[in-house]
Amino acid sequence: MADPHLFRPFELRGVAVRNRLWVSPMCQYSVAAEDGIPRDWHLVHIGALARGGAGLVTVEASAVLPEGRISPRDLGLWSDAHTPAFARLAEIAHAHGARISVQLGHAGRKASSHPWLPGFPSGGQSVADGGWQTVGPSGLPFGDYPAPRALTGDELPAIVAAFVAAADRAVAAGFDAVEVHAAHGYLLHSFLSPFSNRREDEYGGPLAGRARLLREIVRTIRDRHPDLPVMVRVSATEWVDGGFDLAECGQLVEWLAADGADLIDVSSAANLPSAPIPVGPSYQVPLAAALRSGPLPVGAVGMITSAAQAESVLATGQADIVSLGRPLLADPQLPLRWAHELRAPGAADLVPGPYHRARF
Repeated sequence: MADPHLFRPFELRGVAVRNRLWVSPMCQYSVAAEDGIPRDWHLVHIGALARGGAGLVTVEASAVLPEGRISPRDLGLWSDAHTPAFARLAEIAHAHGARISVQLGHAGRKASSHPWLPGFPSGGQSVADGGWQTVGPSGLPFGDYPAPRALTGDELPAIVAAFVAAADRAVAAGFDAVEVHAAHGYLLHSFLSPFSNRREDEYGGPLAGRARLLREIVRTIRDRHPDLPVMVRVSATEWVDGGFDLAECGQLVEWLAADGADLIDVSSAANLPSAPIPVGPSYQVPLAAALRSGPLPVGAVGMITSAAQAESVLATGQADIVSLGRPLLADPQLPLRWAHELRAPGAADLVPGPYHRARF
C-alpha cells in the first residue's frame, strides 16, 4: 500500500500521534506491594509496547481511590506519592516516540476481586477474606460477588473530585491524555446501566440521570485542563434487551461531546455475569461504526488480529483508531511488523536504531 490508513498520523486536541494503531489498557495485576505504584514490571511492559511502534499506549486501569481497585495488585493514582513512578512511564514512552495515556477508573461493585492471574482464585473477596466493602449505584451485586453498599448522593462529589485529582496527577506526570473508564461493569458503567442502577435520585432513572456522574467527571476534567485530550471508554451495549444499549450510547456520545470529550473508545458488555456476546473477529467494530456517525472520533477494539483486518476497519470508515490488546502481549513489536507488511512509508523509521538489522 502506498499510504495505509493505519500508519497515518492522528491529532487529538492538538496532540500529534504518529499512527492510528494504539495499545488498549490491559490490567497486569502486578503491584505486589499492593500500594498502586508501578515498578519494574510496568516500566518494562510499557517500554516494550512503546518501542514496538504503537502510536499511543494507554496504561491499564488505575484506581482513583484505593477502594476503586479491581484487585489489591492494581495500579492507582489516588495520591501524589504515585506521580513520580507514573512520570517514569511517561518518560520511557516518549523516549521511544509514542504518546501515553492512562485509564482512570473505579471498579465499583466489581472491586476487591482476586487478581486475574494463574494460581489465584476467581471472583470477589469479602471483607472477611481480606477484601474491602465495595460500592455501587445501588446495593445489587455483580453475580456472586459480595453485595456493594449503595453510594449516597452526598458521596458522589468526592467520586468526581477523585477522578479529577487523578487527572491532575497524570498531567503532572507528563501524560499526553487520559481515558475515563465507563465500561466493563465498573462504577461508571454500573451507573449507566438500568440493570445495576436502581436509584431514585437525580443519578438514576432515565438516561440523563444515569449519565450524570460520568458527565460531571468529564466536564470537570475539561474545565480544569482545557488542552488535555480526554477519551472515554464505553460498553456500547450489554447484549441483553433492556440494558444500556447502542441507542442510549449514541445519545451519551452527543452529551459527552458537549461536555468536552475528544474520543470514544468503543467496547461492550461485562456488567452482567452472563450475556449472549457474539464473540468473533471484529465483533465490536460494528458498534464503533454506528457511533462514528456521531460528533466524536471513535476507536475500535476486539479480536482484531491481522494487519489487513485492522487496515480494513479504517479504510472502510468504521473507526478512526484501532486499538489492540492481547495480540500485543504476544508480540509487542506487532506494529513494526504490520507497518512493513502494509509497506507504510515510515515503516523503517519506526524501528529503533539498535534493531535496524531485524527483519520485520
